[in-house]
Amino acid sequence: MAPRAGIFYDGRMKKSGASEGLSAAELISKRIADLGDWRGETLSRMRKLIKEAAPEAVEEWKWMGTPIWSLDGIITTGEAYKQVVKLTFAKGAFLKDPTRLFNSSLEGNLRRAIDIHEGEVVDAAAFKALVREAVALNQAKPSKAAQAAAKRAAKTAGVETAAPKTAKARAKVAKSAPKRAKSAAPLKKSAPQTAKLAKTASKAGKASPKTSKR
Repeated sequence: MAPRAGIFYDGRMKKSGASEGLSAAELISKRIADLGDWRGETLSRMRKLIKEAAPEAVEEWKWMGTPIWSLDGIITTGEAYKQVVKLTFAKGAFLKDPTRLFNSSLEGNLRRAIDIHEGEVVDAAAFKALVREAVALNQAKPSKAAQAAAKRAAKTAGVETAAPKTAKARAKVAKSAPKRAKSAAPLKKSAPQTAKLAKTASKAGKASPKTSKR
């Protein structure tokens, strides 16, 4: 089967038993070794620069064999194609790029990529600055785990504060009860008088025909 244009096969399609059980870092090292040409050298150099810029970055292996570097979110991926080594920054559109390292995927609203062709050398200082900025952007917003923890804490706090609020409401109602009873007392006291007036009016109504007959 002929490889599709733009898809790297010589590393990704070698999924033998030797690759099973390897860590992400070992798989990335194996990818670099399997490339065995300028692409391997380039990917190895960019990997070294990422580690220098973000020593705590975690190496991952996802999406059918894509090297990924993450720290509180994805920093960049590193893919090797036939004609290019591509480093795609997950939030590249939000990063300052004064030296214009980004030269691919420029039309999107989120990602930006650096395509490195044979013979090209990316400026090390500018690239490391970009990596550090990507890490800072990831850390500026709470991670999904932190957001979930904060949500659970807020929910728990809401349950704990509901009881005092309810007790306070009950106390307020109890306190206002005498006032309501006091305001209802005049109405209760005036009820007999109202009934008496109504009875008098009824007698007057019965007497009126006799008066008109005279």
